Amino acid sequence: MALKVLDSWALLAFFEDEPAAEEVERLLLKATQGAHHLLLCVVNWGEVYYNTLRRSSPAAAEQKAREIAAMPIELVPVEADLHLVRQAAQYKASGKLAYADAFAAALARLRNAELVTGDQDFKTVADEIKISWLK
Repeated sequence: MALKVLDSWALLAFFEDEPAAEEVERLLLKATQGAHHLLLCVVNWGEVYYNTLRRSSPAAAEQKAREIAAMPIELVPVEADLHLVRQAAQYKASGKLAYADAFAAALARLRNAELVTGDQDFKTVADEIKISWLK
């Protein structure tokens, strides 16, 4: 079973019905069918939450939180995982990525998973992790 890490970009594209939404929906369906396992770092969950809160309302952010909880996505905590935090900090310190993005990249690297995103900022780490580019 393939292991994939979702970046907040992918979920926001899905929720906002952007062009990549259909591709993300297919990933979620395949995960439900057991074709692959999806991971989401809680830091990236927070990014979806605060983006929704800022653009819409507390009620909309809570609705997105409930929707994510119902999806076939394993939330990966940061608490006490210093390997994950250290790798994210290294990506951030190198100036390659925003801090939340650094957690998605670090999770993909440490779990030997494919990162699913359309965020072009990840090109800076494409030689270090496998990326499935959404359009």
